[in-house]
Amino acid sequence: MTFTLFPDTRLALARDALAGLSVGDALGALYFVPGRPTAPWRDDLAPGPWAWSDDTEMACSVVTVLTESGEIDRDSLASAFADRYDPARRYGAGAVELLELIRAGTPWPVAAASAFDGQGSCGNGAAMRVAPLGAWYADSIRRAADQAHASAEVTHAHPEGIAGAVAVAVAASLAARARLDGDRPAPARLLGAVAGALDPAGEVHRGVRRAVALLGHPAAAVVDALGNGSRVTAQDTVPFTLWVAATHLGDYPAAIRACVEAGGDVDTTAAIVGGVVAAYTGVGTPGGVPDGWLAAREPLPDWLPAHA
Repeated sequence: MTFTLFPDTRLALARDALAGLSVGDALGALYFVPGRPTAPWRDDLAPGPWAWSDDTEMACSVVTVLTESGEIDRDSLASAFADRYDPARRYGAGAVELLELIRAGTPWPVAAASAFDGQGSCGNGAAMRVAPLGAWYADSIRRAADQAHASAEVTHAHPEGIAGAVAVAVAASLAARARLDGDRPAPARLLGAVAGALDPAGEVHRGVRRAVALLGHPAAAVVDALGNGSRVTAQDTVPFTLWVAATHLGDYPAAIRACVEAGGDVDTTAAIVGGVVAAYTGVGTPGGVPDGWLAAREPLPDWLPAHA
């Protein structure tokens, strides 16, 4: 199926992915306290408002730049990240240092390359914010990959940090495309297409390939093999999240519950999974983001564009 996406349609798809990302982020944070075991899942969730974190704040900047520029302008994105970041949103120490450098006038390529003694960050931060971008490019996984690469470079100079963002964006692009086509991809097909967009020499690629072989296995075995974000790296986070998204693509609540039960960096894994799955399911639909969960999530910032 060939189709043309108009700006308002792109934004609607991205906003659905953002809803899934932000609800996953906020709900996951109910269970995640650094340094403590993850609390068990409860069907009687705490009343709102559920506060979202840096995952959502940065994703909102990604959507804003796409809406204003039609694509990722890296200088604009770097400025948006630096101008809007609030350390109270649970940014990591490395992200705070980098964004303070950019805010003080350091060019973003210099700031990003200086992280981790010049290696650049391979953290999961570029992946956690990128699902709405993938949904925006539902008509082209190549564009989704290229634009995800550009969005990641602003903060993540390490190839694995960039690969994590590309993998999540391609998955979200495929999910949104499947929603428009009415053709849900089999989990192995979805993960295989993601792997095909990655450098085969990279660890993220190898993890996604392992995720294909683990389809149908118990989640505990998958966590043992792939990780659950505990190391806060793209390599330790993205393959697991894409296994969850591919397995539960039509069931947003089940996907988020799988992240919670897996432990680890739960708010981030639930944000990534939530963004990809909501790109397919939408909001308030059977299997989609529940209206009650969306209502319990803290409102998104008022600077987020409502229309393209």
